[in-house]
Amino acid sequence: MSIYPATMDHIARYGEIYATAFSGEPWNDAWEPADAEVHVRELLESGTAYGLEYVEDGAVVGFLVGTSMLFHYGRTFEINDLAVDPAYQGRGIAKQLVERCKRDMAEQGIVGIHLITSADGYLPGFYERLGFDRETEVILMGMEL
Repeated sequence: MSIYPATMDHIARYGEIYATAFSGEPWNDAWEPADAEVHVRELLESGTAYGLEYVEDGAVVGFLVGTSMLFHYGRTFEINDLAVDPAYQGRGIAKQLVERCKRDMAEQGIVGIHLITSADGYLPGFYERLGFDRETEVILMGMEL
């Protein structure tokens, strides 16, 4: 098992993992692999993209991808997507990807890492154990069109 930089060579696999992982709990989103592939491709094509993949037995089984943005207080990184093939979940893969990301971001001088996740279920506790805090000064707002 190894962690490598994400690559466009594996974009179809990232789409498969994303669609499968986000179609289950807690999200239950009806992703098609082709649409998920486009979603991840758009992120990776960003000028400030950063991504990692987790390879086990020669196969990509998880990935993390995000983008950075400059603010008045410094550059921050947002984990846009973190997905592990459900057949490999519960083995610490997501934790390893986040820990590697944290180290890499610190080395790059990033001042903070953010993410958006479900407010319910196990995910808030998972991210809190990895050092993330619930934001109290900002809220996520949205609008359907």
